[in-house]
Amino acid sequence: MTIDWLQVGVTALTTVLLAFVAVGAIPILATLYQFLAIPFHSVINHYRKATPYLPRVAVVVPAWNEGAVIGASVDRLMSLEYPSDRLRVFVVDDASTDDTPEVVRGKEQQYPGRVVHLRREKGGEGKAHTLNFGIGRVLEDDWMQALLIMDADVIYLPDSLRRMTRHLGDPQVGAVTAYIAEGSADKNYLTRFIGMEYVLAQVASRRAQNVLGALACLAGGAQLHSRDNLEAIGGRIDTSSLAEDTITTFETQLRGRRVVFEPHAVVLAEEPERIASLWKQRLRWARGNVQVTSRYRRVWFRPSRVHKLGKPSFGIFWFSIFLLPVAMILSSTGLIGLFLLQSELATVVFRAMWITAACTYVYTIVLAVQLDGRTGRRSWREAILFPGLVSIIVMVTAFFPGLLERRLPELLGIPVTPTGEAAWTLFVYAWISFSMLFAWLAKVVESTAVGRFLSPFLIYVVGYGPLLCAVTVDSYIKEWRHEAAVWDKTEKIGRVAG
Repeated sequence: MTIDWLQVGVTALTTVLLAFVAVGAIPILATLYQFLAIPFHSVINHYRKATPYLPRVAVVVPAWNEGAVIGASVDRLMSLEYPSDRLRVFVVDDASTDDTPEVVRGKEQQYPGRVVHLRREKGGEGKAHTLNFGIGRVLEDDWMQALLIMDADVIYLPDSLRRMTRHLGDPQVGAVTAYIAEGSADKNYLTRFIGMEYVLAQVASRRAQNVLGALACLAGGAQLHSRDNLEAIGGRIDTSSLAEDTITTFETQLRGRRVVFEPHAVVLAEEPERIASLWKQRLRWARGNVQVTSRYRRVWFRPSRVHKLGKPSFGIFWFSIFLLPVAMILSSTGLIGLFLLQSELATVVFRAMWITAACTYVYTIVLAVQLDGRTGRRSWREAILFPGLVSIIVMVTAFFPGLLERRLPELLGIPVTPTGEAAWTLFVYAWISFSMLFAWLAKVVESTAVGRFLSPFLIYVVGYGPLLCAVTVDSYIKEWRHEAAVWDKTEKIGRVAG
């Protein structure tokens, strides 16, 4: 019997390429599974164990050159629907060089005994060091029963803190986080995209994480800890990573305490108006996630009776986001490889993957805009074009083979050639990877004379999702090069519509 080694090789290569496409499909299926869990939040939640509970809350606010926003933030804290004798605000002035000290001292006089100005003479070490300075002072006496960590620019809606503290009535809950909503008064295309992203990533995804029992991250601008939990994790915030909020979240759950997302506690935040500022912010977050992934490598996919971070479902969700650019590139490689092998499977798996992606996209967007109708109404264009116009065209190609590359040109009287059809096929197979490159191009051209018009156009065409994936690729590169991990604060100018 003669073995046809060429055929064996082709079969083996086809199997590998199919595996590549399968990897690319994992994030789609993971997203679908997660969003299918969201409706169960109506019956699987923490509200049965929540109870009216108004502990003495110390608010620690890190502030470096926040003179434009800190005054309004303090005023809004003072007007919360919360007993005045149970709320104290500690503003940690991180050696600010603007008028932050004067503004905070003014608030200290305006609200005697309720607002405290703490000054660090040595600043610039990062948010975690600043927080630890304030936390250390708060822990010096027994007054504090719960600690709220927030950012200097955010605005808490009146009932937000009260909605959060009720979950701490259950001693098994160590920390609670809120819904950070994009709250800029003068919204542009980018802040509307960010607003839609926050609905998907918080109001939707974190509801699903509540159902599954493991939360990925406490929002940095809204994390409420019980005193017991704070002391259990060491009485301080980790300073070795750019993702101190994620590490705090993990450490809380690893010690057997629950972390809860409260979707009805709304906190408004000012978000970047330009791609360059967004890139800087998200690069810090993405590099922090790289560090967290490595730090907790012994947690992933190791189920535990103490916590649920090791559940396979949570691990798949985490790595589906963390390795999404890798999955996208593997998917394109697999499809192009199958096409070059002239395998009929190329069309089959392409259609299967993109039809599933289209159905998932429609389901998640429809569900998300119902969860936050206000953002949905303001950002309906961004909701529709979140994956980008080109990706929507690719979805149409998957649903209706031959429509765009053959039938439409014929109707328009454009000659259709085998070369043209092959070029179109290669384009749609490669697009999921090329989209990240074009998203990076939108950042590059933003600073040019035509960038004001061209960058928004590119993002609508390419998609906001690919832009975030491009940032993740940048984080891979910078971590691989061991570039300095510096806390780079996003500039805020007080644009929140409070």
